[in-house]
Amino acid sequence: MHPDEVVKEIVAYFPDIVPKVSWGETSLFYNPGKVLPNGVYFCTIKEHDGENDKSSNLNREEVFRLAIGLDSETYFKLFGKKPSRPEKGGAVKTGHDFSKLNELTPHPVYAWMNWAQVLCPTRETLKEIFPLIENAFQSAVGRFDKKTATKPTTWKR
Repeated sequence: MHPDEVVKEIVAYFPDIVPKVSWGETSLFYNPGKVLPNGVYFCTIKEHDGENDKSSNLNREEVFRLAIGLDSETYFKLFGKKPSRPEKGGAVKTGHDFSKLNELTPHPVYAWMNWAQVLCPTRETLKEIFPLIENAFQSAVGRFDKKTATKPTTWKR
């Protein structure tokens, strides 16, 4: 899949998603009515290494990362205890190969914040991990509601 296809599928599935491109990545924000300046993000798509983020080797041709912000319980079920925050420019210590394509792993920099990644997901893998994206979306909805002091939003597909 191409990064734009992944963005289009997520935006088409979930309501009130606002994609924002900055610093070489596309962040997907939940922001109904554009009430907040950006909203609450739950997924990112990145196509190149950053100064402090080289563990996934995103500078390879046509390699991109889909990153997903999970809740604590889901992260623990998938990967166990969260790792410590890495030193600047380093990666978390989980024993995973963060450069492997089409495999769900902890995020090399933000796993300590419950983030996971898949490099170059195939259509089949995207379908398999869509419940994780939905989990991330639901968490974003909850954080949005807290930030805006709105009644809890219920979303069902």
